[in-house]
Amino acid sequence: MTTGAATDKTTTTKRATIRSVRMGLESGTVQAATLAAEHYDRIALANPELNCYLALSRDRAMAQAEQIDALAAKGDPLPTLAGVPVGVKDVLAMRGAPATAGSKILEGYLPPYDATVVARLEAAGAVLLGKLNCDEFAMGSSNENSAYGPVRNPVALDRVPGGSSGGSAAAVAADLAVASLGTDTGGSIRQPAAFCGVVGVLPTYGRVSRYGLIAFASSLDRVGPFATDVRDAATVLEVLAGEDAADATSSDRPVDGYVAALDRPLAGLRVGVPDEYLGEGLDPEIRSAVERVLDGLRAAGCEVKGVSLPHTRYAVPTYYVLATAEASSNLSRFDGVRFGLRAEQAKTLGTMFRETREEGFGAEVKRRILLGTYVLSAGYYDAYYRKAQQVRTLITRDFLEAFREVDAMVTPMTPTPPFRLGEKVDDPVSMYLADIYTVAASLAGICGMSVPAGVTAAGLPIGVQVLGRHFDEATMLRVGLAVEGL
Repeated sequence: MTTGAATDKTTTTKRATIRSVRMGLESGTVQAATLAAEHYDRIALANPELNCYLALSRDRAMAQAEQIDALAAKGDPLPTLAGVPVGVKDVLAMRGAPATAGSKILEGYLPPYDATVVARLEAAGAVLLGKLNCDEFAMGSSNENSAYGPVRNPVALDRVPGGSSGGSAAAVAADLAVASLGTDTGGSIRQPAAFCGVVGVLPTYGRVSRYGLIAFASSLDRVGPFATDVRDAATVLEVLAGEDAADATSSDRPVDGYVAALDRPLAGLRVGVPDEYLGEGLDPEIRSAVERVLDGLRAAGCEVKGVSLPHTRYAVPTYYVLATAEASSNLSRFDGVRFGLRAEQAKTLGTMFRETREEGFGAEVKRRILLGTYVLSAGYYDAYYRKAQQVRTLITRDFLEAFREVDAMVTPMTPTPPFRLGEKVDDPVSMYLADIYTVAASLAGICGMSVPAGVTAAGLPIGVQVLGRHFDEATMLRVGLAVEGL
């Protein structure tokens, strides 16, 4: 990873890509089993410091790699992700591997099945290396809320990698996986991607199956990929996307050819810049990076114009009412009865419930359960939860109106570069405000992505956010590819 002026690009040439793995397999210069073993060697060296991986699935990975090598040796056609080492966020079920969601309350839980996205990766030839650290139940913006210790940013070890998918972003940035899966409820793919200098994609709600995802907030949770570059991210998204009979919220709309769409001309696209995203609190170096990207898009033939999203200022409070309300409901299932931790000394059922949840949940999860229970309680439901749902509709309408005028939007990804470990852990409001540029898109259900756009003078990564219409990932990715090349 290079450092330098804010206009320098973060180098990705030393990291393997999906394309380089495939070309190596086809030419015989790469063997999937050797590549997987090399990744495990690097994990053994780097993970004690970075804390990306919580569990490894070596037997499963090596068996898959050997099958891919056998196909390559025979000259048979290789699947899309043949031999590609991939890590999986620990909120996704993966048969035979722990699924802790970063929480003590699920310690020791081994799912007997694969999440749909995990099954689709493996069916496409991916080699599943193991499970990646995350904020507990995906609740956090720094990956400091994991019960198994924080993840460190591989670009700067004293900095956070972002959250909640910090392990997924850091693994790709540190070359401990070629790609990875994360989840995004209010920014948990896009913000870590920006902080670690990689690409992270938030698909439209319903575009990728959530079956096998340990839920935080079911109307907001989404699964998406991290990768070194936009083309790799598009390749993984094309594998993941599509209807799933096991997930009633998945869409039956046809999946675009995302990789093929990258080669369509960019000239003539209308790119919007929301006025509300360039106000006070934005770091000057990030502002400069966004302006440089917009200048580059103009030079590439795009029309850049201002748009307004007037209800943006309500996005953070709206999100933290709705997300905590859904968390309060979803996490009620973790009670010590069926799986995971159980308080051993409790003498009555009620005591067992209370002590299990007291021992098993961390402070941030408890805070959000309490907030969510409060806003759903009698006398407060209309004042908070119902009102937040109404504001969510207004935020969605803002995006729908804006997308009548533009084909995509470009915004800052984060208000600041990655902050130091421990800097915000005692200030939850400040931590929540780190999501200021991400939660509106989450509430609206649209697609978005973070693309590396240089580094600060101190060498810290800067990400730029590209937002697209519902189910128009193809256009979003085209703009993202252009941003990557600037």
